[in-house]
Amino acid sequence: MSFRSTLQSDLRRSSLSGRTVMAWAALVSLVTCSGLGLSRVAHAQTPNPSSVRVVVNSNLDGKIRADEALTLREAIALTNGTLNKADLSAAEQAQITPSLEHSRIEFDLPSDQTTIRLRALLPTILQPGLVVDGTSQTGYVADKGSVPAPVVALTAAEDVEVFRGLTIAADQVQVKGLSFYGFTAQHQTTATTPPADIFIAHRLVPEKHREEDNPEVTYPYEDEQDIPPQGVVIEANWLGLSPEGMDVQAPRSAFGVSIYNAVGTRILNNRIANHDSSAVITSVRAEQTEIANNMIAGNGVAGMPDAIRLEGRIAGSQIRANQITNNAGSGIYLYRPEGAIQIKDNQIVGNGQRFRRAAVVLMGDDHQVIGNTIQDQPGPGVLVTAYPTSNRNIIQENQFANLKGLSIDLIARDNRFLDRFSRLSINSVDLAARSSTRVQDYQIGDGPNPPRNSDQRQRDTANRGINTPQFFSSVFYWMDGQVHLDGKADPGAEVVLYQVLEQGDLQGPLSKPMMSVTADEEGRFTATLTDVQPGDQFSAIATHPDYGTSEPALNVEIQLLDVSAE
Repeated sequence: MSFRSTLQSDLRRSSLSGRTVMAWAALVSLVTCSGLGLSRVAHAQTPNPSSVRVVVNSNLDGKIRADEALTLREAIALTNGTLNKADLSAAEQAQITPSLEHSRIEFDLPSDQTTIRLRALLPTILQPGLVVDGTSQTGYVADKGSVPAPVVALTAAEDVEVFRGLTIAADQVQVKGLSFYGFTAQHQTTATTPPADIFIAHRLVPEKHREEDNPEVTYPYEDEQDIPPQGVVIEANWLGLSPEGMDVQAPRSAFGVSIYNAVGTRILNNRIANHDSSAVITSVRAEQTEIANNMIAGNGVAGMPDAIRLEGRIAGSQIRANQITNNAGSGIYLYRPEGAIQIKDNQIVGNGQRFRRAAVVLMGDDHQVIGNTIQDQPGPGVLVTAYPTSNRNIIQENQFANLKGLSIDLIARDNRFLDRFSRLSINSVDLAARSSTRVQDYQIGDGPNPPRNSDQRQRDTANRGINTPQFFSSVFYWMDGQVHLDGKADPGAEVVLYQVLEQGDLQGPLSKPMMSVTADEEGRFTATLTDVQPGDQFSAIATHPDYGTSEPALNVEIQLLDVSAE
């Protein structure tokens, strides 16, 4: 019986959780489907061949053999140290030269044969520091103003199923200037292994820990080959796209980049589009991940709908300066993560094309959402869940527009105003009756929260139910070229005033931050605005370091004081 069959039988007998079964299946597939024998990987030392430069000059794929052309499969095997140069032909050996630094795989394909159609999963990349450089292909033109179109493309052959483009299990690997598309698997209720354009994970769970219930999280790393890869860089690629762009005839990949278990991965300056599921997804471990300056559009059309979906260990990660547009669900969705991240300076526009969801969904503590443009969403702007407990999330300096919900929505586990916010007639709602927060409220929001007036309300509401600022009047008067606004908030909170540029909503959206003031020890705040006109509307949010950021205040309007009536 094969190892795969034996393992699956053992899993059924032990009744492990569905997530653990999926994790085990992924780990087994990582080894067995990449052409590496289990016993060899489990006991062999990490290969350390001399650094080489290998030039791929054939787009063919198949079994490794000595012939006149060197393939990508052979190049990876050479850099892994599992294929000897002496086993190749003289013509192939001529494509291999010493490299002064790390090993490199470069391309010199015929101009009409630049698409590599894989017949099977490529070997896992095991050589630390390897550079797979699609920009080396003749015809590649660098463009500092955008992500240049790749020349070399990787996809699955028409008559076979290849569920990953590249699998990376070594430190400091770089992949750049390539196109990936068409990497998926037959969809079932639970996928047996994560399909993706690029999959990043450790090599193999040590044998002594294979009986643990959740070994990918709990085992100590006793062998350096089993440590999750660090410092992988994915840069200037087109993921989910052929070199021709959004080709509706091209087969779609399932996911773009799947970080199953890695540290310090950098996903920079890529176009990631047209996937059945998320453009970027994490699973077990993804601390210090950097997702920056990417164009992420049109993903989630037939599977996991959120453009970026992070779970597992993600502490120290950043999502910054990306264009996240027209994806099927949320632009960014954090699902029960461990650790805090920063979401900064992104354009998160026009998402929710298939499902009504918030543009950004936060679970967990101490996240920062700063300086983003969030608009055209069929749900709230930033939603913070109440369960799991989510506190001290800072949401500042963002600009919101055209939302179907609040700019910031803090979910309460039991919000009696929920039905009213769902736009039922006010006459059909019993405000004294309790109504429970539903699953969909964690996606589309539950609306304004009541005042935080008890410890229970603090515990049951995101960001400990920090109170929304309350202005002392719904109308303030413009006199002598200025207006004075005053109100109350939690003592010591920073209150940021926003101009509201859209008409019709009672609370926002928070269009343009204007100024900030601090509530005194009694919770009172006062602000003077000079660059305003009668008819302008304003709202406010409060941020306290112990709680986080509040929902937006009810709008107030500036009117001209009519002194002639006196």
